[in-house]
Amino acid sequence: MTFADFNLTTPLLNALTERGYVTPTTIQAKAFSVVMSGKDVCGIAQTGTGKTFAYLLPALRQWKYGKDRYPQILILVPTRELVVQVVESVKELTPYMTVEVVGAYGGVNMKTQLAAIENGCDIVVATPGRLLDLAYNGALKLKNIKKLVIDEMDEMLSLGFRTQLNNILDLLPVKRQNLLFSATITEDVEKLMDTYFNAPEIIEAAPTGTPLDNISQIGYQVPNFYTKINLLKLLLTEDKDMTKVLVFVATKRMADDVYEQLEPKFNEEMGVIHSNKDQNFRFNTVNQFQAGTYRFIIATDIIARGLDISEVTHVINFDTPDIPENYIHRIGRTGRADKKGISITFTNEKEEVYKTAIEELMNYKVPTLPLPDHLEISTELTYEEQPKGNLKEIFVKIPKRENVGAAFHERSAKRMKDPTKIKHSDKMKLKYKKPIKRKPKK
Repeated sequence: MTFADFNLTTPLLNALTERGYVTPTTIQAKAFSVVMSGKDVCGIAQTGTGKTFAYLLPALRQWKYGKDRYPQILILVPTRELVVQVVESVKELTPYMTVEVVGAYGGVNMKTQLAAIENGCDIVVATPGRLLDLAYNGALKLKNIKKLVIDEMDEMLSLGFRTQLNNILDLLPVKRQNLLFSATITEDVEKLMDTYFNAPEIIEAAPTGTPLDNISQIGYQVPNFYTKINLLKLLLTEDKDMTKVLVFVATKRMADDVYEQLEPKFNEEMGVIHSNKDQNFRFNTVNQFQAGTYRFIIATDIIARGLDISEVTHVINFDTPDIPENYIHRIGRTGRADKKGISITFTNEKEEVYKTAIEELMNYKVPTLPLPDHLEISTELTYEEQPKGNLKEIFVKIPKRENVGAAFHERSAKRMKDPTKIKHSDKMKLKYKKPIKRKPKK
C-alpha cells in the first residue's frame, strides 16, 4: 500500500510526494479509514511509528474552509517541543492548502499567541494549561471544534494534566470526533475514554513493549556513576559511528552532573536539555543537534516525548529507567523511518530489577556485553551510592533540675535606678509650689 491508495486530495498527495513520503506506516494505514468514518478512535503505537501523520492526514482530508476562521481541529499535546513539531508537520502537509495553524504553550508571552488566534486559524495545537488560558481569556472560540486529538495521552496524565483535560473537554461542543493516540493504555486513560468518548475503536499498531525490529539493543553491567561516566567517554571517543547520539538520564540534576563531567572533553560537541532550561535555550540546543553542530545531547525522560529528531544513530540510557514504558519511548528516538538504530543501556546492581521489568514488558532479553578491558573502573561513589549503615539511635537522658525557681537575672549597675535622683516633675513642683500641667494642644 502507498499513500496514493488513500482517498487523499491532490494538494495532500503532492505535499507527501515532494517530501519523499510514499509508504504509510502501520498505524497510518490502520487509522486512516477508521478516522475517515467519523468514529472515535484510540490509537496505540510506539514512539516513532508515525502517529502524527496518522491523525493529521484524515483530519486534513476532511477539513473544510470556514469564513469565520474559528478553529475546527484541536490538538492537545503534553510538551512545548511537541507543539512546535506538530505545527511543523501541519505546515509540511499543507503548502498547497489555505490552512492556518497556531501553536500555543506556556512559558512565553501570551500576547503573540492571542494575536495569531484573533487573526483567524483553522487548527490549534496546544498544551492543556495554555489552551485554558486562551479560552478563559475569550480570544479562543471553541464552538466550531469538529475534531479533538489528544496526543501522548498517557504522558499527559502522568504530568498532572487531568484536571485541565476535564475542563477542556467540558468546554468543547458535544458533537465532535475524539481521537486519542498513546503509547500505552493505562487505567486512567480508560476512565477518561469511558467518560468522554463514544464507543471508541481501538487501533493497535504493535503490542505495547514490542521491541522495534530496526533497533539493536545491548547493555552493560556498570557498578557506579563514575564508571558509567568513564564508559560513556570511552564509547563516544572510540566509536566513530556515534554521529548523532541521545543520552537519556532520569533527573534534571543527573543531566547537569553528566554534562559537568563530560564538558572538559566534549565542550563544543554537546548540549543538555531539561525542564529547568528556558524555552529558547531548549529550542536552540535541539536545533544545533539537528543541524549537526552538537554530536550528542543529554536529556531527561520528560523531554523524550517532545523530541522528533531525524537520523539519531544511537540512544544511550545512562541509567536504566524505573518505568518500563519510558525505556520504549527512549529507544524509539532512533531507528526511525526504516533506518537502523542502536540502543545502549547502562545498568548498576540497584537497577537490575528495572531491567528485568523492561525485558518482561518486551518479552525480549537485552544482550549484556562485557565491559571493555581498558575501561577505568572507578571506586569513587556519589553520596547516593555510598552505603548507609543502620546507625543505632542514641537517646540522651537530660538530668532533672531540682530547686529551680523562675528565671532571674540581676540588672547591670548601669541600669539600676539611682535612689537619690529626683524626677523632673518633682523639681518643678518644689520650684513653683504646684504641679506643672501641659497645656492642651490647639
